[in-house]
Amino acid sequence: MLHIAKAHWQAICAHAEQTYPQECCGLLLGQTASTGDETIRTVVELWTAENAWNPEAAALISDLLSQSQLANSKRDRYWIDPQEMLAAMKYGRDRQLDIIGVYHSHPDHPAVPSECDRAIAWPHYSYIIVSVSQGSAQDLLSWNLDQDHAFQAEPLICSE
Repeated sequence: MLHIAKAHWQAICAHAEQTYPQECCGLLLGQTASTGDETIRTVVELWTAENAWNPEAAALISDLLSQSQLANSKRDRYWIDPQEMLAAMKYGRDRQLDIIGVYHSHPDHPAVPSECDRAIAWPHYSYIIVSVSQGSAQDLLSWNLDQDHAFQAEPLICSE
């Protein structure tokens, strides 16, 4: 389960609309708690990232995807530079926050993970995807990986 403030929800949608027709991306900084069988993640801050997808990023994951999937552009792929991930980790650590997930947009596509999304996803993270149709944010859904490395819809609680 992922808890997110309405302001963060709106900021993700605004970021997606600003970068349209390219995919936006960023990190979810927050805290994780476990209660029995349930993991609850709470977003405290957003880390807006630049979409760094390029041929070098494609080469890094070439063993995970087909050539046709790697040939795509920032319109349907995203990549967060490892240096940016490290900077976000350091920033979060100073504030007792962890990277608890990733967000990105799907321009003119549903808010459903692609095979590329699955291939580069890490367990124990929440993955927010916002669908943007003709420049306007539509659906915002959260996903996480199960034990078989398949995405499952994650309950998303939005609060004031």
